[in-house]
This record gives sequence, C-alpha cells and structure tokens, in this order.
Amino acid sequence: MKKFNIRKVLDGLKEVSSSTPSVQVGPQENHLIQETIQSDHFQLCKTVRHGFPYQPSSMAFDPVQKILAIGTQSGALRLFGRPGVECYCQHESGAAVIQLQFLVNEGALVSALADDSVHLWNLRQKRPAILHSLKFNRERITFCHLPFQSKWLYIGTERGNIHIVNVESFTLSGYVIMWNKAIELSSKAHPGPVVHISDNPMDEGKLIIGFESGIVVLWDLKSKKADYRYTYDEAIHSVAWHHEGKQFICSHSDGTLTIWNVRGQGKPIQTITPHGKQPKDGKKPEPCKPILKVEYKTTRNGEPFIILSGGLSYDTVGRRPCLTVMHGKSTAVLEMDYPIVDFLTLCETPYPNDFQEPYAVVVLLEKDLVVIDLAQNGYPIFENPYPLTIHESPVTCCEYFADCPVDLIPALYSVGSRQKRQGYSKKEWPISGGNWGQGTQSYPEIIITGHADGTVKFWDASAIMLQVLYKLKTAKVFDRNRSKEDKGSTEVSDEDPFAIQIMAWCPESRMLCVAGVSANVIIYRFSKLEVTTEVVQLLEVRMQYELNDIDTPDGGGEQTSALPTPGASPQTSGPPSHPSTSSNNSDGSNIPCLKVRSTPLKQSPGYQVDLVVQLVWVSGEPPQQITSLALNSSYGLVVFGNSNGLAVVDYIQKTVVLNLGTVELYGSNDPYQRQPRSPRKTRQPSGGLCDINEGSATSEDRCKSPTSVLMSNSNLQQFYNGGGRGAKMSRKLSLPTELKPDLVLLSVCPPRGANPLDHRDNSFSRSRSSSVTSIDKEAREAISSFHFCDAFARKGDSTLTPCLYVGTTLGTVLALALTLPPAGEQRQLQPVLISPTGMLVRLKGSIMRMAFLDSTGSLQPPPYEPWYEPNVTADGEEREKVRKRRPVSVSPSTSQDLSESQYAVVCSEKQAKVVSLPSQTCIHKHSITEASFILRADVVQMSQGVCVACFCANGHIMTLSVPGLRPLMDVNYLPLTDMRIARTFCFTNLGQAMYLCSPTEIQRITYSQDICENLQEMLGELFTPVETPEAPNRGFFKGLFGGGAQSLDREELFGEIASGKANRSLAQHIPGPGGLEGMKGAASGVVGDLARARIALDERGQKLGELDERTAAMMASADVFSKHAHEMMLKCKDKKWYQF
Repeated sequence: MKKFNIRKVLDGLKEVSSSTPSVQVGPQENHLIQETIQSDHFQLCKTVRHGFPYQPSSMAFDPVQKILAIGTQSGALRLFGRPGVECYCQHESGAAVIQLQFLVNEGALVSALADDSVHLWNLRQKRPAILHSLKFNRERITFCHLPFQSKWLYIGTERGNIHIVNVESFTLSGYVIMWNKAIELSSKAHPGPVVHISDNPMDEGKLIIGFESGIVVLWDLKSKKADYRYTYDEAIHSVAWHHEGKQFICSHSDGTLTIWNVRGQGKPIQTITPHGKQPKDGKKPEPCKPILKVEYKTTRNGEPFIILSGGLSYDTVGRRPCLTVMHGKSTAVLEMDYPIVDFLTLCETPYPNDFQEPYAVVVLLEKDLVVIDLAQNGYPIFENPYPLTIHESPVTCCEYFADCPVDLIPALYSVGSRQKRQGYSKKEWPISGGNWGQGTQSYPEIIITGHADGTVKFWDASAIMLQVLYKLKTAKVFDRNRSKEDKGSTEVSDEDPFAIQIMAWCPESRMLCVAGVSANVIIYRFSKLEVTTEVVQLLEVRMQYELNDIDTPDGGGEQTSALPTPGASPQTSGPPSHPSTSSNNSDGSNIPCLKVRSTPLKQSPGYQVDLVVQLVWVSGEPPQQITSLALNSSYGLVVFGNSNGLAVVDYIQKTVVLNLGTVELYGSNDPYQRQPRSPRKTRQPSGGLCDINEGSATSEDRCKSPTSVLMSNSNLQQFYNGGGRGAKMSRKLSLPTELKPDLVLLSVCPPRGANPLDHRDNSFSRSRSSSVTSIDKEAREAISSFHFCDAFARKGDSTLTPCLYVGTTLGTVLALALTLPPAGEQRQLQPVLISPTGMLVRLKGSIMRMAFLDSTGSLQPPPYEPWYEPNVTADGEEREKVRKRRPVSVSPSTSQDLSESQYAVVCSEKQAKVVSLPSQTCIHKHSITEASFILRADVVQMSQGVCVACFCANGHIMTLSVPGLRPLMDVNYLPLTDMRIARTFCFTNLGQAMYLCSPTEIQRITYSQDICENLQEMLGELFTPVETPEAPNRGFFKGLFGGGAQSLDREELFGEIASGKANRSLAQHIPGPGGLEGMKGAASGVVGDLARARIALDERGQKLGELDERTAAMMASADVFSKHAHEMMLKCKDKKWYQF
C-alpha cells in the first residue's frame, strides 16, 4: 500500500494558494490609488556595450574614415570612432573573427571567421548589419586581402589556393590561383597554408603570395603564372612591401627578418635578427622567438620604420611582450602589459604606392588597447579616452543610479581629474571618426563598480556613454605587509583580501559605505579638501557565537549548544562600552582579518575614510562574510548583516548601537519551533563559504536553495574574471568533528545576489516544516536585505517614526524602531535607541528588496542629509545650518477617517507583497516564479509611475505595477550562464538596467518604451561623408617613361566573361538582413530626415553636375561653331558677290 504523506499534501496546498496571480484584500483600498503605468510603457532592448572587447582576435583601421574595428574569439565586432562613438555587433555563429578588412571610405567592412565564412557589414547605418555572407564548404580560410579602391577580395586557404570574391555581389570569380601552379614543378612538398597576400604597390597586376613553409611567389595575374619565387628555410609569419614596389620584407619563425629585391631571386639582400646576440666568429646569431608580424613604412624626409612584434631571444625568461620600432640606426623596444594580439601602423596616406609617413601604432593587447605616438621622441602613448579599464581589476559588484543630483558628476570629475597620470602624448587621439548621436536624454547617470583589489570606480553613464570619473582605493586603509604568522593571513583569501563585496551609496549626501570580503565595512565621506588622518577610526565587532561544551558527540548537529555573545538589549544600547566592541578580550583569537594601518593617512580630495568596522575572529573561527548592507545619512547609521545576525553602527558617534543574533530579532513572536531560550542555548555557529568536498553534500537534493547553498571556488572565480586570476572568497573553516557535514553545508549563506545556478524549486516547506530539523534550519537564517525609512513602525501607529526594516533568507520582514537624538550637539552625545517591533510580513523565499509608497502611490525615498563639506573649520552654528536634517514629506490621506497612509512593497526571490500601514494588512500578493528564483529585484521610478523590476534565474525580466502587482512585462531575455551576471545585474530608475556580460564589458539594456523609440537618435553615426585624398602625383618623368603605378582592369580578368563561373559546391552565398535594417534605421527620427536630406542634396548635386557638364559641352560646341564661322568669314572676305 502506498504511504500517505500529510506533509506533501500540506506543501501542495500551500503552493496552490501561493500561485494565485494577485490577491486583493479589503474593498476600501482598491479605489485609493489609480495606477498610471501600463504594459505598453515597457519594451526590452539592448542599448550599448562598454568596455574592452573580451578575448580580441583581430583588428582593422579605415585611414580615411578614421574608424577602428576589433573582432573577438566569440564572434563579436566592436567599432570605435571618436570618444563616445562606439558600436557593438555580433556574428550569429559565434565563431572567432580571424581577419577584418575595411572597404576604405565606403562605409563597409569584410570579416572572415574561423568557421570559414566571410561577411560584408554595412556601416552606413547606426546599427551595422550584414549585407552578404559567403560560407566556404571545402576549404579553410587563412588570409584575406582587399586592395585599396578594389572590389575584388583575395582569399587564401589552408590548402594553399587563392580564391577571388566580388565584394559587391559576394560571388566567387572563376579565377583561382592553385598552389601547384604557384610553386616550382620540381618542388615535391606542399608549401603549406597561405599566410600572406598583397599586390605590388606599383603594379596591381603582380601579387605576392607567402606560404607558411617559407616560399614566397610573385604571381602575374594577367599571364597566370609565377614571375619569381623566393625560398627561405624558415617558416614565414608575415610579409610587407616597400612603397616603391622594388623590395619586400618577411618575418620568420626563428626571429629573423629577410629583405628581398623583387628581381633578385637567389638570396635575401639583408637578414636581420633584431633581438639576436651576434657571435664574434661570424656565425649565425642564436635563434629567437618568432616575429609574428612586421610592417615596413617609409617617410619622405628620413629613414623607413620597421615595426615588429615578437622576436625576443629565448633567454629573456619572464620578460614582458614587446613591440620593436626600428628607425634608422635606433631600435626602441616597447614593453607591453599583456600579450600582443595584433598591431597596425597608422599612416598619413591610404595609397600604398606613396611615402607612408607613419604617425602612430595601434597595439591590440589581450586586455588593453595602446596607441603609440611615432612622431614624438621616446614614443609616448596617447591617453585612451575609451572606457576600456573596467577590468583593470576583476569586477566583483556593481550599482547603477539614474537621475542623480546634477552637481554630483561635476564634483566627482573635479576630484577624479587630479588622479590622471602624466607623460601622455600631446596630440589628439587619432581614432576620430563618426559623429555623436542627437539624443535628448539629459538626466545624470552613474555606475559604480567594486573590484577584487579593493578599488571602487565611479563612471559617468549619462546619455548612453561611459567615462571614468573617480577611482577610490579602499586598500589604503589597511596594512598590506601582513606577517606570515598572522592568523588572518592563512585563513582569509590571500589573493584578494581587499575585494569589494557590497556597496551602499547615498547620492544626495555623497556618503559611501563598502563591505569587503574580509568581513570589514568602511564608511567614507566626500570632501573637496585634502586632509591627513593621524589615526584611522576603528570599531571591532564580535558577530559570532562562542562554542559551549558539546553535549553529545553522537547526537547530531541539532543537539550541540552554543552561547551567544551577550548583545546589548535595545533599551540600554549605545555607549562605546558595549561588549561587542571590546578588543582586549581574554580570548586570544579576537583579531580581525585585516590590520588597519597605524601610520597617518594622507587623504586626497574625494572620498575620505571616516570609520572602519571590522568583524573579528571568535573562538578560532573566522567571521562570516557580510551578506547585506545599508546606510542612511539622515539617521547617521550604517547596518550590516550576515548569517549570524546584524549590527547597527552610529558613524557620527563611532559606536555600535546594536549587535543582535537573527533569533533575538524575533523576540516573543518567533514563528519557528526553537529550543527553550532560558539557558540561551540556541544554535551551532553558522559556517562560512567553506572548502568542503562536494562529495559530502549528502542532503543536497533535499536542501539546496538559492540563498543557502555552498558556492565552490570555481563558481566564484567564474563571475570574477571568467577563468583568469580568480578572486577566492572562500573560508577554510576548522569544523568540529561532531558537526554533521550536511548541517554545515546547509548553514552557508552566500552574499546578496550571488545565487548559484539552481533551477529547482526552492520550496517553502524547507523553512516552514514542523520536522525535527527545524532547529537546524532556523540556524541557517541570514540577513539578506535592509531598508531605512520613516514609517509606521507598529500596528495602529498614527505618526511616522524612523525605522529599519530587516529581511531574512527565510522570507521574514522584521521592523526595528529607531529613537534618534535631536540634531545638533545632542546627536553627538545622546545614544540612538533601537527597539524591535516585531514581524511585518512573511514571504516565500529570501527577501530581496523593500520600498515604501505614500498614500498617493508615489515612491517614498528614505530621508537623507544634503552634502556638506566635512573638513570646514567653521563655527558650530554655520555648520549646523548646513547639515540640518531634511524632513520627509508624506502626503495626507484622501479622507480623514482613513488612516491607511503608507504601503510597504516587499519582494522576495519567489513572490511580491504589498502591505498597508499602519494596519499591517496584506492588500496585494503576486507569485512571481515557482520553478525558478529571482536574482535581482528593484522598486524603480519610471516616468509614468512606480514598478517592481525583477531579473529571474531562468532569464526572464519582469515588471509589476505598484501597488496592484499586475504583471506588465515578461520577456525571456537571457538565461543565467554564469555567476557574473547574477552578481552584477542592476535595475535603476527611468527604465535602465545593466550587467557585466563578460569580465571586461558592461552591457546596458532598457525596459522603457520611450528609450527604445528614441534609441536610434541617441546612437552615434560611424560613417560620415569624407573626400578620399588625392592620389599621389606621378611626376613628369615617371609619366614619360612609364615608371609610375601600373593599374589593372580586374573586372576584365576576374569577371565571368573572362574567368567563367566558379564551382558552385566551393562556397554558399547567404544574403544578409542588412539592407532592410538599413532602410528601417534611416526611416526613423531626425537622423532619418537628415539622411534623406543628405541623399536629396547628393542627388541635386549630381543633377547640377550633369547640368554643368551639358553647359560645358554646349559652350565647347559654340566655340567650335564660332571658329568655323570665323574661318568662313576670312575665306569669303575678299570675294565679290558674283563669285559665290
């Protein structure tokens, strides 16, 4: 007989009751607030991508349009013009981009991919699109070459053959250069893949082909045979021409350069080993590393430049990658921070047959883009204006603020501009193409990124651009040279002990609070004046429970007891004599993870440390990581929580106001079955992010939840930098042997938002079960979110009081009422009193976000104090005037007898609820997801009203109306592929959102219909009409004796009439969507009108040109007629009338 399980039935009933879309209670509230926000106000689309292209693989430059293109290993394409003009495109296949070629000054780009496809991109539209694609079926593409002002693209393959493609129609020509025709008949070996193709600068009919094995062939396109062959016994990596077409240079795998005369077949005229040691006895120099690329650029008034990458000697172990610039007799070796992917020399002319006059070198590194000024002594680099330093240290967390105070960006810029390095080139940035968008979006936006090395960066993100404003180094507060025997140094992550975990920022007061991975909280004030802090203010807090004697080793985890640290009761909390701040405890392990510096700290204008709070080791156990953080400048309080409890710090008086375990928050209203509290035996200490073998996770299936699960190091390293230098945030806990592995596994609580990939249902029964394990489960309750506000703290209150709302991982929202001393001198002296007022509401899943609305349904922001200069030494009265607290205005309710004048909006990782205050009745409820869980939720202000925005682990982005919780948008946008997205996803006001799509790039998206409609106008234009420079003058003698550049009618050679049709099975033509998208793009907005006006002007210009030509022709014929008439007149002048 089948067993009957009443628990499952109850769980099923609970699920059914919670899955109802929205519940409305109380008829009188329904008509109170008219919701103005509708589903047609929402639309989801990507806006811009900022940062360094992740894993770059290729690069190209248009010397006339002055646009740079970078391709990546994931098939992405990033285009850069002048600062602020950027564009991101993606090849659908996701194959690596192996080569890029611009159709110079045509507004088009050819990309060749590792999957043997070639694509033509149209850059004449704001969002470039593919016009044509060609997929090779039988041959692998290794090299492409598109001559300047030619429509025929040469494609070299792995088999050694060269195919020719018409870039206008993207069709193959019947003309093929076969490898066996190119090499000598006597040669028995295959020459290898084609590694280089280029035409002679002075004769387009001559093509140089480099094969990997070391053979170079000069091919005559007209006669279809090889004119000359040049053989060298080392593999070739690249070839470059001298502009006169009489010499070329090759780079080889043994670190040598060979220079050849075109007509001299036997040996190279010169062999150079740039980094080889020259032996005295005349022998060959020692072989060096391969020279991967060489460029040969000439100048009119001096020696040519030979620029190369690679070629270092093998004995330079540990030397950084180098770019070598050889100019005359001088050789400069420029060290780079990362391996070189590619480099390009920027020249004054696009014509290959003129003096090149190089002025800069663009060097694409694995994690940076460097531009070197060749015209200045010492080859200084240009200051890079693009936001490519997001990944300078791996990003660990982000916050996004739209509609900030208008004076904030100028204030941050003014202090940040002093941090800039010196020694850059004086010239303007050479990549200067394109035009900025015509966007009207004018509100200030700021993105803050926290990094693994403890830096915090502030970015100006207004009007879809990104620019770094200010950089704060939080590690300066600590001593970096920690001794090896220091207990903290062995247990805390040695790689990144200063990593930023959570940030809380008040834009109005400019107060900043950061929580680090080493269980520390730093509070900063903003100042425009420099100050030297003699002693950094420090508070040490014990937030871990001391182990008592273990009762019964065999009795399991729930029978071991622990004694909590005696926290101050709410009534007596306040002065610095609080036990939790004592650091001279008899317990020898009462030490922090990091040592705060003891020497004076010089603090530049900007963010200056006000107070450091550190959690200390207790009973040989490291402190738990901080999972939630909040600050309020009006109250002068900072609160932080972890899996043990919470601590409230008064940063004005520099004291700990409250230090409570999670259990103690409940008081007598505890909803869980717990052990008797009289002996204060409550629970086993919670574990940190432990290093426990995954094999010990015996109860994984039963308990794995998005907010209480062990995150392995590999998981964490994923979101740090995708496999590079990971930032370990683990703790190696010395666990009691009696402790069950499954209990420890359950007790882990990751930081807010860092939920691992788990699409299983986080069933509510885990925390509401009446089984014997409920005590264990209660021990796992961590603090997940906070919210400061002026609210009705207790049921039936008639006045607003300052409050702190606490959300836990078990879905409980608890309220704490704050009693603050009056502003002024009293605030410095009298203690802040905090009293728990009980539970407000319970939800399914961990609490993610809380917000409050007034009686009209408007978002009620937490009170704040306006910013004032903290370092002014003015008298007290003036200072108090400046820092007078700003009261919060709460609009009165619509009718006097109705006391409902506030609404609390609470969102957990499963559902949302709206609670009416002060009656504390739930008036709306909505189950957001059953099968998945929410990673990020924010209550945001849109231009049409307020909504709840959620990003779910299954990839859905959803919005709900407030207070009615009506679903307004649900788009399946992006499945959670790694921890980085979960950790960095942020919503902000006015329909903006962002996340880190790779370790180096920020992707910004919008969920606002208004922004989507105006996006076309806001985006910059890549292509701008520019005249192509005039071709170089051939000169009188060259014209007379035929020494100038020889042109070639390629159409005659490669066209279908001369060469026939290509083999159909060789490649498949795929038309792209680009043409249609281009028309759509041009058809919208002001830019479309401008484009149409420009086309009309062009057409008018063409017609006027035709008219000019016709007029000129008529004038010429009139001249001829007048000449004839004059001749006739002279003939007939002396004739008599009868002689005619």
